Amino acid sequence: MNPRRLLEVQIHAPDIRRGVRYLFLDRRHFWVTGGAAALVLAFVAWGFSRAPGVARNQLSRQQYRELERVRVQQGERLKSLLGRLEQLADGAETLRLRTEKVYLAYGLPQEGARGQGGFPVVRPPVPHSIYADSIAHGGLLQTEVVEQLEVVSSFLRDVQEFEQAHADEVTLTPSICPLTGRDFVLTSPFGMRRNPFTKSADFHAGLDLAAPPGTPVHATASGVVVFAGRYDLRQSVGWWRYGNLVMVRHGDRFATLYGHCQDVQVRVGQRVEQGQTIATVGNTGWSTSPHLHYEVRRRDAGDYRPIDPRIYILDHRWRDEERLLVRARSAPDPGDYEPLPRSFGPVGR
Repeated sequence: MNPRRLLEVQIHAPDIRRGVRYLFLDRRHFWVTGGAAALVLAFVAWGFSRAPGVARNQLSRQQYRELERVRVQQGERLKSLLGRLEQLADGAETLRLRTEKVYLAYGLPQEGARGQGGFPVVRPPVPHSIYADSIAHGGLLQTEVVEQLEVVSSFLRDVQEFEQAHADEVTLTPSICPLTGRDFVLTSPFGMRRNPFTKSADFHAGLDLAAPPGTPVHATASGVVVFAGRYDLRQSVGWWRYGNLVMVRHGDRFATLYGHCQDVQVRVGQRVEQGQTIATVGNTGWSTSPHLHYEVRRRDAGDYRPIDPRIYILDHRWRDEERLLVRARSAPDPGDYEPLPRSFGPVGR
């Protein structure tokens, strides 16, 4: 019988006083211990082999989080840019409406205007992303702004040429508001309304602008005063209702009326300049509260017909100006308004 072979392992402590420890391993213990050590080494080697991939994955997650942060920032920036583009689009639309109002005021033929129709702009392709819809909307806004500004630019060139060639006619066009500042309120617009006295529907030939008594009233264009004062009731009840009235003739194309005044500060035959004070706001005639009744009459086929004054007021923006521009192309029926009396001079029919 062969004696069992053992493997002796001596463990020497650093301190010699603690002696030596002996460990005896037979063949079975040796292979078990060796196998365990091999497994540990294999696991450590596998861990080292996987470490670069784990590091790469961790780095990828960090990069993704950084890209996500950048994407959110870009999205907020895109949102801000879209807001600015929308503001620019609104501003361009406002400019276009105002230049179109100038066209109407000067009586320029819009059909032949260089600004009509706009200028097509090539739209850039939209990249594929979660912000594709926003980018597409921004592209449309950009196109709209560019087209509107091109139209405005052409309109302004036409207007500038007209003003240079017809300087006198420009000063005779009623293009400013008779009341300055913001201390007035539009209480009754141009068109059909319910009469506050008769309670029946009738045609209102001008604007009622409510303002404090004594507020200065300005001539809206240069011209000559053809009436100043109170019209005789025995001659016309309609004109007597205007109270203290000033009427200014602006060449052969326009006449403006300022009714219900408190004080009249001009006389018949006097030359007035645009912006000059001619009266003050009052409550005379058929008036329920202090306000100015303002009319613009434009000559048409020998008659001076009322036209919506808001079309000619270029220094104030009104609501629904697009609708006003469309409606301004037609004049009211002659039976709907009070014709200018012959006593007002050659402006009557």
